Amino acid sequence: MHLAVVSLLALATCASTAPAVSLESITTTTGSTTSTTPVSSATTYPSGTTTNTSSGVGAPVSVASSTSSAASSTPTVAYAPDDPNDSFWSQFQNTVPVPERGSTGASILGPQNVPLDREGPDFLAPPSTDSGSVENVKWSLSLSHNRMQSGGWARQQNEHDMPIATAMAGVNMRLKAGAMRELHWHTTAEWAYVLAGSCRVTSVDQNGRNYIADVYPGDLWYFPAGIPHGLQGLNDTADGCEFLLVLDSGTFSEDSTFQVTDWLAHVPKEVLAKNFRVNASAFDHIPSRELYMIPSAVPTGTPEEDGVTSPQGTVPLPFSFAASKAPATNTTGGSVKIIDSRTFNISKTISVAEVTVDVGGIRELHWHPTQPEWSFFIEGNARITVFAASANARTFDYQAGDIGYVPPSFGHYVENIGNTTLKFLEIFNSDVYEDISLNQWLALTPPDMVKAHLQLSDDTISKLQKVKPIVVGPGLL
Repeated sequence: MHLAVVSLLALATCASTAPAVSLESITTTTGSTTSTTPVSSATTYPSGTTTNTSSGVGAPVSVASSTSSAASSTPTVAYAPDDPNDSFWSQFQNTVPVPERGSTGASILGPQNVPLDREGPDFLAPPSTDSGSVENVKWSLSLSHNRMQSGGWARQQNEHDMPIATAMAGVNMRLKAGAMRELHWHTTAEWAYVLAGSCRVTSVDQNGRNYIADVYPGDLWYFPAGIPHGLQGLNDTADGCEFLLVLDSGTFSEDSTFQVTDWLAHVPKEVLAKNFRVNASAFDHIPSRELYMIPSAVPTGTPEEDGVTSPQGTVPLPFSFAASKAPATNTTGGSVKIIDSRTFNISKTISVAEVTVDVGGIRELHWHPTQPEWSFFIEGNARITVFAASANARTFDYQAGDIGYVPPSFGHYVENIGNTTLKFLEIFNSDVYEDISLNQWLALTPPDMVKAHLQLSDDTISKLQKVKPIVVGPGLL
């Protein structure tokens, strides 16, 4: 016993003066046996990061400095509990959900909406880490009123539905093949992501320069505030198209846009005749009210064939972007594709990250410094815990067709809790995409400070990454 105590004291003394661990090899001693383990071969990138080439992953990694010389700190509060807090999503799909976690909760004796509880397992049985109060940051488009027309439909989300979402609003729209979203404009900019099918977009800017293009799934368009435009469904890949619109104001309403038919219906025909220098009878058949959507034939020509030549030329910055053809960055747990004004130059108020997360993976713990995140879920199932400071944290569950919203600087993650790939959009009212990675922040902070805060081991600190992981694969349990 005395020998063991002396040995421990000696080890502690040595640890305080031990040199940093070599990145070329790690030497371990067990009893009388000493072994040296080489660190995996690595490729150095221009930024100074490394890629582990022996693992076959190829994702950039760069480990933090050693803390072997750091002094130990004394914890001042109790350690966080080890309560199991996995999502019950998989478990609830084949059973009647119950609000029980560990020794807390009880079964439901009264009425129960089983399908809704299966969609929101972390609302019914929240993790023990949830605390305090966080305003609702989830809206399902299935709860939105649908405006149905002969040419398609449209449903929206704005502050009326999710009051916290003040910076952006969204519209999900469907156009049949040939159907047109009538010529119109907004006081806000319009950004769009094509979900399915194909669509033709047309526009004219304030200098008389025009634009026409066809867009496909994963492609984008953007019209600055006040710029008139029109949309038409095509049929080369599907019966029309479906897309997501994002407007850079939470108060936007799809029912309050400027429509060309609505305007002309409220201008005296005598004025129309003077304006266009024709007889007033030329306007005998204009609609008496807005049309909004117009059934029509599918265009037979290409954009180049059907477009009108403007003496002022075409717009200098294209209003659409073939994001579907842009490469994504692969990570250990999925992929990310960022499109902002640096690549889609005209998009001055909206930027996006298209993210995929493998089964069991996670969009890493992070936050966005100055802009809220408006999220749209395309495929799969996710849970997000939103941290609002001062011990306020709440977990929300999302599935395809849901919208999320995270205010600026609120810490969060996006975990794939389903059994298929998760795909979603992170959208921002900003010209440039920005985020802060918790992993990177800790890796680039002096190790003794990190250890003093979190009581992490030297081994754990050495695995922190100086390059953002972004999307991480399933971890060790």
